[in-house]
Amino acid sequence: GMVVAPVLANLGPLEDVTLTPNPEEVEEVFTIPLDHLLQAENQGYTHFRAKGRYSYTLPVFLHGPYKVWGLTAIITELTLELLAPDLY
Repeated sequence: GMVVAPVLANLGPLEDVTLTPNPEEVEEVFTIPLDHLLQAENQGYTHFRAKGRYSYTLPVFLHGPYKVWGLTAIITELTLELLAPDLY
């Protein structure tokens, strides 16, 4: 029941950018290089169960202490498929 419109942008050098995310929606802002996302060791999947049975699988991306999951990981996976179809 929700509509999401992802926006992909080149912000230039990030040290020159000041971001002010909504603290009710965003816990922390961090960056992950594209080449890091494309490395197999930084990609994974989480399998969910419901009522004791396998239900669905979602992508997960790892970067140091960070884990990108949920809708953000789905959008990231779809973006990688578009940007780097031969590598992802």
